Amino acid sequence: MNALELEIFTCRSDNYGVLLHDPDSGLTASIDAPELEPILAAADRRGWTISHVFTTHHHGDHVEANLALKEKFGCEVIGPLNEAIAIPGLDRAVMDDDIFEFGAHAVHVIETPGHTAGHVCYHLPDSKLLFSADTLFALGCGRLFERPAADMWRSLQKLAVLPDETAVYFGHEYTLSNARFALTIDPDNQRLKDRAKDIEAMRAEGRFTIPTTIGLEKETNPFLRAADPAIRRHLLMETRTNEEVFAEIRKRKDNF
Repeated sequence: MNALELEIFTCRSDNYGVLLHDPDSGLTASIDAPELEPILAAADRRGWTISHVFTTHHHGDHVEANLALKEKFGCEVIGPLNEAIAIPGLDRAVMDDDIFEFGAHAVHVIETPGHTAGHVCYHLPDSKLLFSADTLFALGCGRLFERPAADMWRSLQKLAVLPDETAVYFGHEYTLSNARFALTIDPDNQRLKDRAKDIEAMRAEGRFTIPTTIGLEKETNPFLRAADPAIRRHLLMETRTNEEVFAEIRKRKDNF
């Protein structure tokens, strides 16, 4: 079995587009569908025909091209059951712990409510890939539009237990801003300081910061580190729950 192939590109103002290709079956999935023309250009570059759309949540900047892709390719749109009414062109609704096949590769669905009520992530354990969209970013997490902080904290914990080497493909290029914020929450974290310098250089050169890994996020992402004693001391929240610490970090990011 050959390794899956990935094509990464930018869409809209700061969205990442990802095409996932299985060379054995010829199947190609668009991870979300932020904007038609960049997706078509990426498929054309690689000579791939889009067979699937893996939708993570209902926001317009993730589903805008669903119907156009269906019309052009006849592709199957897969998306969260708990947002089924809001996913254009949905063919197959999935929920937590569902597993479906992409060629010979198993795709595990992880429900991660927080950013939206029914957001899902797609995990391919054999390939060590996670498509986290707007739940987990490099050094960040999504804004809480439809569920409270405690729900998002639980969702992030579901991702944090994945193997450290899992490559994380997220939905937006927010990493530089996230790094600057993270340093205000975890200022003595040397691993974070080093990473922030690397990110400054990468963005200055116009390089993508995608993917990250679960292991790297656990070391440096303050939204996964609400239990860390240094962060709790810094926030003067040593006796508060993890959910309360997380909520404070998210509130501060909203106002950063």
